[in-house]
Amino acid sequence: MTTSYQSRLTALLGVELPIIQAPMAGATTPEMVIAVSEVGGLGSLPSAQYDERGLRAALDRVRAGTSRPINLNFFCHTNPADDPARQAAWLSQLTGYYAEAGLDPDMPKAPGGRTPFDATGAAVVEDYRPEVVSFHFGLPPADLLDRVKRTGAVVIASATTVAEARWLVERGVDAVIAMGAEAGGHRGSFLTDRMSEQIGTFALVPQIVDAVSVPVIAAGGISDRRGVEAAFALGAAGVQVGTAYLVTPEASISDVHRQALGSPDRPTAVTNLFTGRPARGIVNRLMSELGPLSKDAPAFPTAGGAIGPLRSAAEKAGSDDFSPIWAGQSFPLAQPMLASVLTRILMGESG
Repeated sequence: MTTSYQSRLTALLGVELPIIQAPMAGATTPEMVIAVSEVGGLGSLPSAQYDERGLRAALDRVRAGTSRPINLNFFCHTNPADDPARQAAWLSQLTGYYAEAGLDPDMPKAPGGRTPFDATGAAVVEDYRPEVVSFHFGLPPADLLDRVKRTGAVVIASATTVAEARWLVERGVDAVIAMGAEAGGHRGSFLTDRMSEQIGTFALVPQIVDAVSVPVIAAGGISDRRGVEAAFALGAAGVQVGTAYLVTPEASISDVHRQALGSPDRPTAVTNLFTGRPARGIVNRLMSELGPLSKDAPAFPTAGGAIGPLRSAAEKAGSDDFSPIWAGQSFPLAQPMLASVLTRILMGESG
């Protein structure tokens, strides 16, 4: 049973269920998006993991699999200028690990990176016209945002504080994702970098509900029906769920990531070691020994370049010592099942 809050959101998004599958770069597949949208939720495709050609190919697959509403998500960061000195200093902190793995620190490395929203992304939106477009790390410049809005897309974005929620609404978003500290993956913060001041979902949601007039979507720490009901009780119009979808067969994650998600006694922490920007993941060796937060990590999204060879070598040996194991605090509650079944269960329906 939905309330007027949930009905307002489902009408806005054009979906049947107020369940949004979180766009998780490196884990979400077109098949996951299709599965969620086909059962009435909102499937979300993360664009940051693709170049333009890859994004268009992924969208072609999604549109071939479902005619129902989808969400296309973008990162709103600016790629930093080259900083060889900082990269060299960062690599020097990793040389002991390179020696241990029998690797040359000067070996070629793939640059760490994620694609930010720009004119190319706006052109993709104009061509494919997703029903919903979401943004992480704030919003794009006004001219690009206007291009998105002219397509008729509903615009939603993440806020980790009340101030960020107000900022988003002032700039015309149609709904706000209240991203609590429990959430896995990259924090959506853009007005603050003080991670110690981030608050939990169930403190954040009612404050944002009281502060803004648009629908509020709860995110963070929600992996089962109990979390959904709690979010609704606090005034959320919908929920965005990420970590629970990581253990579906539609998720594209490494074997070590999947194994870690099956280890409920391991803690999570917010770290910037793997990308240069705070993100929550399961604690591993690198996080324990160098962080989890380090002022020496290069700017987002470049920190991962130097870690890449260590990650590859460790994963080949079955170890997650140098892998970003993104997960929210509620990951022990996640149960393996099809993405379509999970979407229904989150709404209290039978699978």
